[in-house]
Amino acid sequence: MFFPQFRARRIRGKEVFRRMVRETTLSANDLIYPMFSAFGKGIRKEISSMPGIYQQSIEHIVAEAQEVHELGVPAVILFGIPEKKDDVGSDAYAEHGIIQETIRALKKEVPGLAVITDVCMCEYTDHGHCGIIKDGDVDNDATLELLAREALSHARAGADMVAPSDMMDGRVAAIREILDENCFEHIPVMSYAVKYASGYYGPFREAAESTPQFGDRRSYQMDPGNRLEALREAQMDVEEGADILMVKPGLPYLDIIRDVRNEFNLPVAAYNVSGEYSMIKAAARNGWIDEERVIMETMLSFKRAGADLILTYHAKEVAKLLKSGNY
Repeated sequence: MFFPQFRARRIRGKEVFRRMVRETTLSANDLIYPMFSAFGKGIRKEISSMPGIYQQSIEHIVAEAQEVHELGVPAVILFGIPEKKDDVGSDAYAEHGIIQETIRALKKEVPGLAVITDVCMCEYTDHGHCGIIKDGDVDNDATLELLAREALSHARAGADMVAPSDMMDGRVAAIREILDENCFEHIPVMSYAVKYASGYYGPFREAAESTPQFGDRRSYQMDPGNRLEALREAQMDVEEGADILMVKPGLPYLDIIRDVRNEFNLPVAAYNVSGEYSMIKAAARNGWIDEERVIMETMLSFKRAGADLILTYHAKEVAKLLKSGNY
């Protein structure tokens, strides 16, 4: 029987060789853990659609953040559930708003952990949209002023990085300008540069209590069928001063992650969103998949597609699995 000179299985045959030649690797340093900070005390409410993820008051956020830090995960990103919501999302940019107070507590108690903040209005408005409503839709330019104020308030509270997720045109430039004018030129902007109007966000809206009270977000988030538009969106944010470009969601848009990676010489982040997390958890609970293997395979898919950073609710699980030495 004829055999070729090259046999791929020679290298695959031993675990030590598989590790030595692995093309894509994963580290805890690649991870960012999303957290939901809720106004009040003594709150630790599991999100029904996201097992293992909680709405938490600040003292519990601090405790979990300490665990995250000890696992080697370098950063968290904060989302807020305020005491009250109104039509202009005033808690988003209040000096003593829920996120501003959470930042202060984290920087005091876990100073080695990087604190990133989501900059958007949807968690703070009573209508659930990402900005000021005018004639039944979000007014882009009026919203920019509020987003800039929100980012500045986060920087003043001690945030290490801000991450605008609203998808308003010109938001990165508005945020960069106000930060620079107020001596926060050292604060980087991680832009949700390519954010699709996706059905994968469902569980997050329960977590952040941010479901739109009317309509949807298709007038400002991207159409899932568009690929070239993603590069235009990313280019705009590069020109406006973004330091990191994010693609959201992650798994359905691996091709877009690769496109952005190939096109731009900036770090690229992928958001492994709530729906992706919840599907793995649901399938695992039903015994349909090997949860650990699927989580790690998913993380590697983001890295292989070109992501430098991964925002994921699996961050603690991934860090523990990496520490175990089995992956």
